[in-house]
Amino acid sequence: MSGGSGDSFVIAIDGPAASGKSSTAQWVADELQFLHVDSGALYRAATALAVRELGAADSWEEARVVELASDVTLVPGKTSFEPRIRGEAAEEEIRGADVTKCVSRVAQMPAVRAWVNEQVRRAAVGHSVVVDGRDIGTVVFPEADLKIFLVADPWERARRRLTQRLGRRPAEAEIAEETERLVQRDAKDATQTVQARDAVLLDTTYLTQAEQVERIVALARAVASSSRIVEVEDEGSRRVRSYRPA
Repeated sequence: MSGGSGDSFVIAIDGPAASGKSSTAQWVADELQFLHVDSGALYRAATALAVRELGAADSWEEARVVELASDVTLVPGKTSFEPRIRGEAAEEEIRGADVTKCVSRVAQMPAVRAWVNEQVRRAAVGHSVVVDGRDIGTVVFPEADLKIFLVADPWERARRRLTQRLGRRPAEAEIAEETERLVQRDAKDATQTVQARDAVLLDTTYLTQAEQVERIVALARAVASSSRIVEVEDEGSRRVRSYRPA
């Protein structure tokens, strides 16, 4: 399946933290035999290096974080691009609590954002990709073949995140605490969590992940065949793309 360039197809997936962007993007990429690019993993890798070497986060200088980020590379694998820190895999480290609590600080640094965006654009050259993260449909790939904006109720996002993290059904109190953390994270990320005007808004609160993937894959195939995408006016009189199920 190819996009407008005839050589590659780009699917951009945006949305707030814990909306399921990365896992859904990977599944979509697998279904379409594309490569997945998780831009958030680059922010996390840069943050991991800062955690290693720069001490307390409130003393981090943007120029130094960007300098450290040059030690991060994206390596294509069978189904996705994977970040390497100084040539070594670091998935466990970049998903750890120390990185998670600091990544929003790093993601707000303009120079780091510019670095991440450039790495992601380079990864997409010559490849059909599913890219998720921050600013994907608005800044990184404004001409993406398909743009998706995932949303879900904060309580549901918290429940899903804890279920994945804990491997069990979380208690109501645990969900409440995680919901508060997510709401605070949403506030920090607000300027980078903006829906592109031509993105498809997909509320996943009551959808299984399989249903999410099915809809996005259907949309991608529809775009490729120039069918089943219509333009509608939303309540705010913005022109947006909307999915019309068969």
